[in-house]
Amino acid sequence: MKEIAPDHVHLLVEYDNNHSITDVARAFKGRSSRYLRQEFPELLKLPSLLSRSYFYETTGKISTAKIKAYIEDPHHY
Repeated sequence: MKEIAPDHVHLLVEYDNNHSITDVARAFKGRSSRYLRQEFPELLKLPSLLSRSYFYETTGKISTAKIKAYIEDPHHY
């Protein structure tokens, strides 16, 4: 599941424990950057499209349904 805001993107991702969250975030950002640069060649002149920063939280304390509701709520932008 994903939701795009004007200045950030929310992703709800399930991944295996063989990878760190850093690896997962780096893979999403790297692939996204590559696809955007392929689609929009004018972006090739920019040194970077995405910041290195990311935020993550585990869903162990809250249900997936509540996270989806938060992501879909337009009032938190």
